[in-house]
Amino acid sequence: MPYDAMSERTEEELLAAYAAGEPAAARALTARLGPRLFGTAMRMLGDRAEAEDVAQEALLRLWRAAPGWREGEAKVSTWCYRVVTNLCIDRIRRRRGRQVGLDDVPEPPDPAPSAAQAMQSRARDAALQAALDALPERQKQAVVLRHLEGLSNPEIAGIMDIGVRAVESLTARGRKALEGLLLGRRAELGYDDD
Repeated sequence: MPYDAMSERTEEELLAAYAAGEPAAARALTARLGPRLFGTAMRMLGDRAEAEDVAQEALLRLWRAAPGWREGEAKVSTWCYRVVTNLCIDRIRRRRGRQVGLDDVPEPPDPAPSAAQAMQSRARDAALQAALDALPERQKQAVVLRHLEGLSNPEIAGIMDIGVRAVESLTARGRKALEGLLLGRRAELGYDDD
């Protein structure tokens, strides 16, 4: 089957096709899921290299699980998000154990038209990342998946293995905590100019 025709297939069909020996299915599924998994990991970790490692590890685990995948038990994307967020939480816990300072974590590059806009954008990103890092892990996970990755509450509930009401509660508490952490910084972060 040509690679272009792969875009018509569901994630579950692509995984089954990969397990049946179609390498093009793996390429199509990687192209579909890879950027989203990387984006989630990037938001949770704030480090490009670590986020790439996490996204790759999640896809490797998916390929290993492919032969025994039971269709209908879980969506492929939900399973992958769960793996990514768990890997991120493990890395965050290891960081905290090492007590890595914010100065030791490289900022992601930000291609912007001007130096002033790039500086302002980095200050905004750093403020958001610092505020996210101050949240409890489960709140951070829920906020990142809901507000930064745009997943629905039922999808997040599946990823986090909790009920929808628990997701709503974690998201609301996380959002309120973020507001408190960022309160009074609008002018400093250049939002009064917008």
